[in-house]
Amino acid sequence: MSTPELVTVVVDDREVKVLKGTGLVETALAAGVEIPVFCYEPRLGSAVGACRMCLVEIEGNPKLQAGCTLTAQDGLVVRTAQTSAKAAEGQNATLEFILVNHPLDCPVCDKGGECPLQDLTFRYGPGRTRMTFSKLTTDKPIPISPHIALDRERCILCYRCTRFSEGVAEDGELVAVNRGARTEIATFGEEPYRDRFSGNVIELCPVGALTSTEYRFEGRPWEIQNVPSVCGLCPVGCNVDVTTREGKVKRILSRNHPEVDRGWLCDKGRFAFPSLRAKDRIVDPLRRVRRRGFEEASWDDALGEAERLLRDADGSVHVVLSGSETNELAYGLAKLVAALGGTVQVPDADAQPLGHPLSELAGTGAVAEGDVPLDELAPIAELWAKEARRDGANGSQPALRVPRAPNGIGVNHAVARAGASARDSPLGSPPALLVVSGDDAAADPAVRELAEGAGSVIALAMFQGLAVGWADLVLPGTSYLERDGSLTNMEGRVQRLRRAVIPPAPDELAWLSKLAGRFGVELSPYASLVHEELFGTPFGELGETAPLTLGSDRHVSSTVPGTPEGGRGLRLVRYRPLFSGPAVDRVETFRFQRPDGLVDLSRDDAHRLGVRDGDEVTVRTNGTSATLRARIRRGLKAGVVLVPEGSADGLVPGTVEVTRS
Repeated sequence: MSTPELVTVVVDDREVKVLKGTGLVETALAAGVEIPVFCYEPRLGSAVGACRMCLVEIEGNPKLQAGCTLTAQDGLVVRTAQTSAKAAEGQNATLEFILVNHPLDCPVCDKGGECPLQDLTFRYGPGRTRMTFSKLTTDKPIPISPHIALDRERCILCYRCTRFSEGVAEDGELVAVNRGARTEIATFGEEPYRDRFSGNVIELCPVGALTSTEYRFEGRPWEIQNVPSVCGLCPVGCNVDVTTREGKVKRILSRNHPEVDRGWLCDKGRFAFPSLRAKDRIVDPLRRVRRRGFEEASWDDALGEAERLLRDADGSVHVVLSGSETNELAYGLAKLVAALGGTVQVPDADAQPLGHPLSELAGTGAVAEGDVPLDELAPIAELWAKEARRDGANGSQPALRVPRAPNGIGVNHAVARAGASARDSPLGSPPALLVVSGDDAAADPAVRELAEGAGSVIALAMFQGLAVGWADLVLPGTSYLERDGSLTNMEGRVQRLRRAVIPPAPDELAWLSKLAGRFGVELSPYASLVHEELFGTPFGELGETAPLTLGSDRHVSSTVPGTPEGGRGLRLVRYRPLFSGPAVDRVETFRFQRPDGLVDLSRDDAHRLGVRDGDEVTVRTNGTSATLRARIRRGLKAGVVLVPEGSADGLVPGTVEVTRS
């Protein structure tokens, strides 16, 4: 293996040694010099030099060069606008050209105060304009999706958004149309921008051309607070900043953890927060009253009722965890149940931590182990795998085991540490008391079936529409955005969860501590102290960017499962789509991204059947048929036909026949 070569570069009379091939923008930063950029973004791949803001003077070259396209070579001498009048003139002219038709609407632009164009104009641009003619105007805003509005007047054609769409998400849905001065950003075929990573272009945009419809006119930079936390909606555990104003969540931004998410975030994590304000949000305990349905109860009465139900159960207590609990809440519930002699049902009993950073998937092109594609289970992991395939990963791809629940690995560890009797499937006989934790568990048909036979049911839920029909006592739940504690992602990385807003009901640990005390079980109401009891390490050690402390064992299969013999025989599998679940179902803007009337086929099966993407096909199973639109899924193994839950409900899993309509 060759030793990396160090080269000497001089930037504005400052000598610096860097690895050969390092980008000039990074080389200048190492020398303490900033080269301003708009279009440059290393995560998007090779530089394109579109905006020309990075113009520098290179010794021996008569013309100014786009600095972002250059790399460090030995003996390179660079002068930026700070020391070169020629480079300064070039940057000044570039900014003047960019601002020719740019509207002066900073006071009403959502990007105002957070805008690179605004900042660089103050630092590098002319103090006043020479232009006296009217600026070009366009229709505004253009809704390219329910999440995103496009203001073409503000666009500076940096192509960050289209490069993300083409080279990172690989959806091809965002494009540049026309040429020259007529170039515009648009969606392909004028269809809505449906990709599951579409919201990333809002953050990538260096001006206010692409803005969030949810955040539009909702806050100014001096009125908001950003709380560093992690997303709790899938097993990846993406790092996020939660923007709040006046005690309400206004937006979710990505927060770059280079080993976990690289600063990307799926739309589910970015846009699901309005569910906190759902109309059927439970804010007070609800107690079943015979012949009168439910009535609100005080917390003293609710805890008294919970105590009575637990004592009457005489040890026949079964708790079903959803996997959305924090490590500390799962530990507290399991500790109480263990003291009562009950059992705990966990969502991912056989789940094992990956044991190495998700960023290492960029070298493997991994796919999900099982039938459901990786992008439905852990979408950011799929972006890492796509990067590997772009870089030439081929042949046998490792199959990655992904937990079904967002905190499945952490919940398993917490239950084991609490000494509770754990199981991964429902009981064979109904318990005297069933405790259902979380809306995802309450929405599970198997859990509802178990509840029908249980003597009594206590449910911890955020929304009335799920548990109120069959529970005897409903205690208000909270969102991950309203909790303190920690979550363990699919790598096995324990990450800090910070409360961004105050929940409308007490934190679960607060009342659980009081309830446990009535049974002589010692449980702190503070997540920090429960964390230290659970992990044996100080809670304060969980920084904003958590390290991975587990070993490097890779819990993945060696190859992707093969094609069924002869390519014959198709098997129907139902799956829960990414854009589904109790929280997502309460956000209206997600409806257009849900797969409705679709059937997913592998490339091999589609080729064998003569089916193209978008064709109508007839799916037949057990005497039932449905006409659906075919979608060719990369990464789906041959022999499997996927139909999302909620679509063509008459089709049941099993052997299936697919024909062109």
